[in-house]
Amino acid sequence: MSRTKLLYVEDEPFLGKIVKESLESRRFEVHMVEDGAMVMQALEHFEPDICVLDVMLPNRDGFSIGAEIRTKKPHLPIVFVTAKTQVDDVLQGFASGGNDYLRKPFSMEELIVRLNNLLALSQGNAATNSDSVQIGKYEFHPMKYELHLGESIRKLSAREADLLKILLENRNFTVARKDILMKVWGDDHFFNSRNLDVYITKLRECFKDDPEIRIITIKGVGYHFNA
Repeated sequence: MSRTKLLYVEDEPFLGKIVKESLESRRFEVHMVEDGAMVMQALEHFEPDICVLDVMLPNRDGFSIGAEIRTKKPHLPIVFVTAKTQVDDVLQGFASGGNDYLRKPFSMEELIVRLNNLLALSQGNAATNSDSVQIGKYEFHPMKYELHLGESIRKLSAREADLLKILLENRNFTVARKDILMKVWGDDHFFNSRNLDVYITKLRECFKDDPEIRIITIKGVGYHFNA
């Protein structure tokens, strides 16, 4: 089984050694960089599957590095791991291209869960950007907004297709209602929340001919797409 290549940027040697060894024991191939000025060079040579990036680094800050990575590697998952914990810092992290933001001190278990979730999401994104995606007995054509079952073709609305893409990107993981609302409707107001319930019902109806496909409501959290 091949190891997941992880670029780890951390200037604290003691912490870096502990995290690196722990990741390597969990089947990650880790390349560690301590100097912000050396990150882009390491990125090109190592070609990682995911990046864990500290913010306060010598010679160059992590936010500016993240923004540059995002322009050159638009689909590379980035996790910021930092002692900068203010809300503005978190927002800047996401604005700089981060996919997740973990505050120090953190547990390795939490970091591993977040990394695995992002890797699964990245694989789902690759699938939903393709011409067609197999979902049980069905075939979803995201660019055409079509759901095929044998010779039958069901045309989806743009919003139905967007919702299905998000569920696919999080296949076999729970995705929060708020995240869906922000991505599909642009806000999480009550009216849009009720609309989401309607669209979930519509998608369940779309997949009624395959009992193995389930959109499970996780009360108070969101939805879990089993397919």
